[in-house]
Amino acid sequence: MNTNNVKSKKRFIAGASCPSCKAQDTLRWWIENNIELVECVECDYHEQRKPKSVESSEHGSDQMIGIFKPE
Repeated sequence: MNTNNVKSKKRFIAGASCPSCKAQDTLRWWIENNIELVECVECDYHEQRKPKSVESSEHGSDQMIGIFKPE
């Protein structure tokens, strides 16, 4: 089994409101390829967040395609 392509289960964020349409309890969150993803199921709003370990690095503000972690 290739662990690089494993997708985590999508979870709803209880009580959260969508920043775009303001609907409550419509945001779902999951991690894919070590990137946090949030989307609204009502208005199709999407947001990507880099892991905190990347944000605190010297290259955290650089545009990034992906993160390579050698095993």
